[in-house]
Amino acid sequence: MKMNHDQYVHKQRMRAAEVAQAMLDGSIPYLDGAVELSSLRHQVDVSDNDADFLAFTAVASEIDHLPIGAARQYWSQEALDRHEPEIQQSTQWAKEVSWSRCKAIVERFSA
Repeated sequence: MKMNHDQYVHKQRMRAAEVAQAMLDGSIPYLDGAVELSSLRHQVDVSDNDADFLAFTAVASEIDHLPIGAARQYWSQEALDRHEPEIQQSTQWAKEVSWSRCKAIVERFSA
């Protein structure tokens, strides 16, 4: 069945809420979730300057050099170990600047 625009936007908003909730409860790595929320920004039909999603765009741009998400499988164990302290620091920073934005996305887009 083909979805119309409103159905697509609804589906993407539900995904954004699901990802944000998973970030809050720790069931997905926080930085992985931040990158996914950044990528969902234009699919959830919000303004380009939506503060909730801009927070994750900022996080994603700061961590794009780190081995996170699916790309980790292509990194050597030595490189992963070397980057781990920065990943931990970046995770802490990302939570400080975006935790409340996660909560807001859950509140806005949960069914």
